Order: sequence, then structure tokens, then C-alpha cells
Amino acid sequence: MINRAVQKQIKERLGAYPAVALLGPRQCGKTTLAQAIGGIYFDLEQESDRLRLDLEWDNLVSGDELIILDEAQSWPEVFPRLRGTIDGDRGRKGRFLLLGSVSPSLMPHVSESLAGRLSLVELSPFLFSELTTEEFRQRHWLRGGYPEGGLLDPKRYPRWQIDYLALLAQRDLPTWGLPAKPQVTDRLLRMLAASHGQIWNAAQLGQSLGISYHTVNNYLDYLIGAFLLRQLPAYQTNVRKRLVKRPKLYWRDTGLLHALLSTPDEQALLMQPWVGASWEGYVIEQVLGELSSRGHSFTAYYFRTADQYELDLVLDFGKDIWAIEVKLTSSPSTDDIARLNKTADIIKASRRFLLSRTKNPAGNNYCLSCDLPDFLNHLGPAE
Repeated sequence: MINRAVQKQIKERLGAYPAVALLGPRQCGKTTLAQAIGGIYFDLEQESDRLRLDLEWDNLVSGDELIILDEAQSWPEVFPRLRGTIDGDRGRKGRFLLLGSVSPSLMPHVSESLAGRLSLVELSPFLFSELTTEEFRQRHWLRGGYPEGGLLDPKRYPRWQIDYLALLAQRDLPTWGLPAKPQVTDRLLRMLAASHGQIWNAAQLGQSLGISYHTVNNYLDYLIGAFLLRQLPAYQTNVRKRLVKRPKLYWRDTGLLHALLSTPDEQALLMQPWVGASWEGYVIEQVLGELSSRGHSFTAYYFRTADQYELDLVLDFGKDIWAIEVKLTSSPSTDDIARLNKTADIIKASRRFLLSRTKNPAGNNYCLSCDLPDFLNHLGPAE
């Protein structure tokens, strides 16, 4: 089993809260991780497990073992019962670990019933830093981080990704409330793949699909809530330049992206006109996933002015602002650094990073040119 970076954070939160909700996309490893932590496991999508939990509830909650409730959003009736049990003894910590495949925006029972009673932790598919062999790391960008999606067995890519998205469109997303027909969802997913790394334009997609931009935005909310997509908001600051204000859109897992774009191998990937956007999104997701898994508090943005000064990623840590530019090259130039510094000066960034595929890091703690592994080492220990 590959160790997950977020495991330490889960154990710390269980020591401080009565319940912890571990959220993330289907098949990213939530169940495996929860069972490694240990406890009494229930799959709430199974009627037999629901019955067993119902009949054994009083004995379970009076005991000391952690109770793991998988796919908790599939049985809303459990949330009032959880609230009552927790409120009956608010001093007890680490009683419940809830696993869910949708975000709190799609699981209102969490916010309505358990506000203040649990801590939210997010698990992504495997991160680059979690992969212990060079073989796995080499596959990661093309095939993504899902354990069964070709990372462990390369022959499963891209068929696994296509089947995964088809199942989401046909079963899971409608169950979670998405009103679109599966055929419409499939078309939307393919169009969103072509929009990866671009400024979000709901009106353009709506026109192509024959629906309003309001409907497109509504559908997008479900896809974001299912951890498929990420919208990166624009960084706004008081400068003497006109700023781009609409968010950018990224697929969170590049394996899903590349499968939708019919990219069979890395050679084909490197020949695509959109390969730079793919690499940019991959690096951004690895950085944000690493920060999240370590428990760091931050807000992520991108920055662009109307006259094309741009930063792919801006990290706001409260006291510090980091400016990050991503380049798909093994030989970044002095012009790349100069452009980074000029743009970073606009937002008064305290640290600047040029992330590429270079094997020769250069610079200092203020301004550094390096590859992704070197940058991850600069993120500091988990909080």
C-alpha cells in the first residue's frame, strides 16, 4: 500500500473533533485509507450495512472503536442520528469517520446537521509526492492519479477513465441531483476537456449545447462538487492595470483529461497543441493537493492583466504572497525569470517560482527556478 500524505492530518483531526469527513472523488482511495486507519466499517450504499448499523447503533456508539461510514451522502437519515449522538457527549473525540464522494455543496446534511461537530479533510487521487518509484512518477502526468486508472497497471488507461466518466454521467451525477441527461453530460465533459486551462466562458459552451449559460454554470457546480473540475479565481488587487476577472477552468486529474482528448501515450501528448495547458494544470493540482494534504491554510488564484502580464498560480498565505509561473521546458531562460519578476512585482509577491522540467535549479529563497519535486520540498512541513 502506498502511504497517503493526508493520513497524519486525519488522525490529528480525529483527536480534536467528534467526527471527521474525508471527501474526495470516487475511486481515489478513501475506503482503503479509512480501513488502514482502523475501525468498524459500514458501506451505506449497501442496504445490508444500513440495516446492520441501524440494529447495532446503541452498542456501537457506546463503545470506543472508530465508526467508519462510507458514502455517507447516500443515506441522509444517518445525519440527524449522528448529531444527536455527538451532542449527547460533546467531549468525546474521534468517534466517526465519514467518507463521501461529493463536496459539502452537494451534501447539505453535513452543513445542516453537523456544523461545528466535524472537520472536513479532502483526499485527492495519488499525488506526485506520494509515489515512491520512478516508474509510477513517469506515468503520473499522462495517466493521472487514480490507483486503478493505469497508475498501477498501465494497460488500464484510457479505458478505465472512459468507463469511470460514463458511470458518473449515467448513475452518480443524476443521483446527486444533476438534471442533465447522460448524453448531454458526456458532450459537456468533452467540451470541458477542450476548455482546460482557459478562461471560463459559460455562454460559449451553452450556445454549443443549446442551453443557457445559467444552466451550464449549474451543471458545472455539480462537476466541481464531484471533484472532477476546479475553477481557479482571478486575483484582484488595486493596481493601475485592467485585470481579467473571470475564473480559469482545470480538470483536476490529467488522466481523465487525456482520456477525453484521446491521448494514448506521452509521445502523442507532447505533440498536442494544448500540451502546455495540460502541464500547467497538472503542476497546479499537485501544488494545491500537496498544500491541502499537509493542512496548510491558503487561497489559490491566477493573475492576468489585459496587457497579458500573467501568473499561472498565486498562493495567498495571509502574510505572504507567492507568485508561480509554469513552463513546459527543460531550459527556462533569463527572459522567463525577468517576466516572472516583473509580473510578481505588480502584486508585491514575497516569493517567486518558475516551475519547469529543469534538472538544474537556480536562484534563492526569494526567486527560484526549479522542477516540481524541488518546489514541493519548499512547501515546508505539515502544520
